[in-house]
Amino acid sequence: MQKFFYFVNNLKCLLMKYLIFIFSIGLLISCQTNTMTTKRQTALSAAEQQASSPQQVFEELQAGNARYVNGTPHSVDAASLRSDTVGGQHPKAVVLSCIDSRVPVEMLFDQHIGDIFVARVAGNFENNDILGSMEYACAVAGSKLIVVLGHAGCGAVKAACDRVELGHITELLSSIQPAVDKAQSMMQRAPSSKDAAFVNTAVAENVRLTMARILDKSSLLHELYAAGSIQIVGGVYQLDSGEVTWLD
Repeated sequence: MQKFFYFVNNLKCLLMKYLIFIFSIGLLISCQTNTMTTKRQTALSAAEQQASSPQQVFEELQAGNARYVNGTPHSVDAASLRSDTVGGQHPKAVVLSCIDSRVPVEMLFDQHIGDIFVARVAGNFENNDILGSMEYACAVAGSKLIVVLGHAGCGAVKAACDRVELGHITELLSSIQPAVDKAQSMMQRAPSSKDAAFVNTAVAENVRLTMARILDKSSLLHELYAAGSIQIVGGVYQLDSGEVTWLD
């Protein structure tokens, strides 16, 4: 009889442990489900924009790119974000990118409606219109970060390497030519669109030269930069991996 009661008590303990285990698993699944299904419904506010430092904004874009690469983007309610931004916007950054359709700027940084300004031109270089847009983004709308984003295998850079002359493209490529010349000096070989290493070196130099010219040409942006109100960074988007390689 004593053995019987011992067996029953052990059975009760095992059953209790089993029930606790099942309950814990269910709670974990419930928490994960809630996390996965929670959608962002509000856009960036003026208070949130102003509370962020340029470095914090940079780190947020880095984290967003990591989520994009890993296939774990944040979930958003687009309809709610549209509604929330009808009365105004408070983007935290402005990104200058190439027009290439393979470079989905908001997506690759896992940013959404109201988060960032995006300016695009083939070869991602500055001109007066781009500078004016950046000045509006930073000096008027309060953005904290300027990103110059090139991409691997850029067609505009390839065309500049081959000195293509065609319509308005000729003038456009003249803005990229200094980067090609810099790459030629660095690598000590002739430019060619078929030389992938040369093209990607020119892509990186084009980003660096564009960053320098932005601060050189815009006294307004230079003042904000000197005061620490904004930061400017450059990167190259990798078409194959989706990763942004940040430049020193």
